Amino acid sequence: MDGNFALTIAAPLGVGLAALGSGIGLGLAVKGAMEAIGRQPEASGKIMTSMIIGAALIEALTIYALIVFFILIGRSG
Repeated sequence: MDGNFALTIAAPLGVGLAALGSGIGLGLAVKGAMEAIGRQPEASGKIMTSMIIGAALIEALTIYALIVFFILIGRSG
């Protein structure tokens, strides 16, 4: 097995794992925010703002993994 073959197998798996982790993280963040809003409805504005900022940071990690994927695939060709 040469390096290019290993890279073409590992790169999509890495992006898939990053997307899976991001999906789990987003689900847990939304779950926590909804539970917090259920306990304190008057604080929903602050909770939603914090959740949206956290969700953007979680998604940023997945986008970074996708960028690294394209860089690695570009170098293998």
